[in-house]
Amino acid sequence: MARNLANEWNPAPKPQHGRSKKTAKERGRITKAVYDEAAARSQGRCEWCGWAAGCFDPTGRRWGLEAAHLIRRRNCDETTAQDIAMLCGPSVNSGTCHNKVDYTREGRQWAANYRKQLKAGEPSSPRRG
Repeated sequence: MARNLANEWNPAPKPQHGRSKKTAKERGRITKAVYDEAAARSQGRCEWCGWAAGCFDPTGRRWGLEAAHLIRRRNCDETTAQDIAMLCGPSVNSGTCHNKVDYTREGRQWAANYRKQLKAGEPSSPRRG
């Protein structure tokens, strides 16, 4: 019978230390406190188009509000309420604001401008209308 070398031979032992830098997923994690602050700011409406959760959508694409990152996770150290917006979604459905922010130039430009507005402490009224 042949010996199983996988159980016997280990040329380089695994390191016992953890990661020194958070992963993009960890940096982009939206905590409950951050989510609640953004939800209170939005007052139950999409921060881009003004659609309210629970309202009729003739296209059938909008299912509810989602917290959307205004900047990419890899570009932030820790997610704050100024880094997210409550947008109609889901992001995988074309025509929703979350999809536009994630996948279009117009959406990325809006997100950058809105984030600057939030960082400056200006009142949030970006609805285009």
